[in-house]
Amino acid sequence: MAGGFAGNGMPKRAELYEGRITGYFILACMVASLGGSLFGYDLGVSGGVTSMDDFLKDFFPKVYRRKQLHLRETDYCKYDNQILTLFTSSLYFAGLVSTFGASYLTRAKGRKASILFGACCFFVGAVFNAAAVNIWMLIIGRILLGVGIGFGNQAVPLYLSEMAPAKKRGAVNQLFQLTTCLGILIANIINYFTEQLHPWGWRLSLGLATVPAALMFIGGLFLPETPNSLVEQGRLEEGRRILEKVRGTQRVDAEFADLVEASEAAHAVRSPFRNLLKPKNRPQLVIGALGIPAFQQLSGMNSILFYAPVIFQSLGFGSGASLYSSIITSLTLVLATFVSMYLVDKKGRRFMFLEAGCQMILSMAVIATILALKFGRGVVLPKADSVVLVIMICLFVSAYGWSWGPLGWLVPSEIFPLETRSAGQSMVVCVNLFWTAAIAQCFLASLCHLRYGVFILFACLIVIMSLFIFFLLPETKQVPIEEMSFLWEGHWFWKNYVLSPEGKPNQGDV
Repeated sequence: MAGGFAGNGMPKRAELYEGRITGYFILACMVASLGGSLFGYDLGVSGGVTSMDDFLKDFFPKVYRRKQLHLRETDYCKYDNQILTLFTSSLYFAGLVSTFGASYLTRAKGRKASILFGACCFFVGAVFNAAAVNIWMLIIGRILLGVGIGFGNQAVPLYLSEMAPAKKRGAVNQLFQLTTCLGILIANIINYFTEQLHPWGWRLSLGLATVPAALMFIGGLFLPETPNSLVEQGRLEEGRRILEKVRGTQRVDAEFADLVEASEAAHAVRSPFRNLLKPKNRPQLVIGALGIPAFQQLSGMNSILFYAPVIFQSLGFGSGASLYSSIITSLTLVLATFVSMYLVDKKGRRFMFLEAGCQMILSMAVIATILALKFGRGVVLPKADSVVLVIMICLFVSAYGWSWGPLGWLVPSEIFPLETRSAGQSMVVCVNLFWTAAIAQCFLASLCHLRYGVFILFACLIVIMSLFIFFLLPETKQVPIEEMSFLWEGHWFWKNYVLSPEGKPNQGDV
């Protein structure tokens, strides 16, 4: 898709883009990608802390007492407590609301402003959690963490996609997923050691969330704004200067012209959110804003990450062993992200999605089968079956780690046009966090009542997700971000929405 002619007869400029990977570009992307570590650290630390006895004694004594009972009905249900899950999911409800404020700030003041604001909120929330003496301090801290994640997740994927050259955009954008996975891994390692520090180890786990927030804020002070954002704000000379510095060449006329044209189109749009509803933006709305972020959570992956320690304890692994098993799964996630970074711009987005779908369905089916036959009888699983479960969970995690995990952020961030990009990314984060919160709030209750059936449910959802990708998502690898709209004009389904009956780009209302 790099050359040729667009559906309206106008030549595309992608073949004229020039540039190289510069140290300035690498440093900027590394600093910005720290935003993922906030999200990842919280994903990892919250599940570990909610399985620590000292934490449960202080805030959830009923859950602690139930955990100590070795009765048949507690095999699946020992952690089923709505206040306990509210501790986890309150962050995500706060994040989905705050992302709409992030949309305005990101568009008006730039991506950098949202990154800095998100880091500040996350830092304060971590302090509240570490110092908590009652459940409401915990909830307030989680809400502040959620605001930080809402702003960070809205701005960072956009920043990385806009800074990256088209041919490397997949790998660069996945720095966000890589730091998310590293955050999960580090959190699980910290939990493994702090679980042995009685009675305040959980405070250390929660308080150390201030470290990635501080690093993100300090690094963010030195971040350049993206050329796309600078042009959108009318700062053309500064935008061109940053583009030349990022690309390592002064021959950026073609790319800069695309940015200016995209900015002119963006300025003509008074209501970006309303503009998302227009037929010409229907593919981005359905795929990027609604489908992919929802399916990313409905895969069941974050349920495993949230509650990996809890799941392993419920399976009879014991407290220390459960945290150790969580380290194994999070390390698998990190390694899988490196695989994705290497392959995504070679094999393409569709291949990664579809291959992983088959692997995830197989893993869930095996997990459900073992649990149906061997678990829930008030006894500890045989060692051989437990080992198979861990292997299957790792296979599931690895498939997610090179597909829905990173691509769930990459694809939405690259398909929106500039005029709706900030609003679209807010919708992505909102939908993502809504389903994250819903799954977090419902998973333990579902595990209690559906038992092994919850994993069958996730397998069925993955089948639907894979069919969604197969039929509706065109390949986006190496397509310049400001020329992405041409893909929809040649797609068998989406051309019916983005083109008028005369075959011209559709500008009409819904």
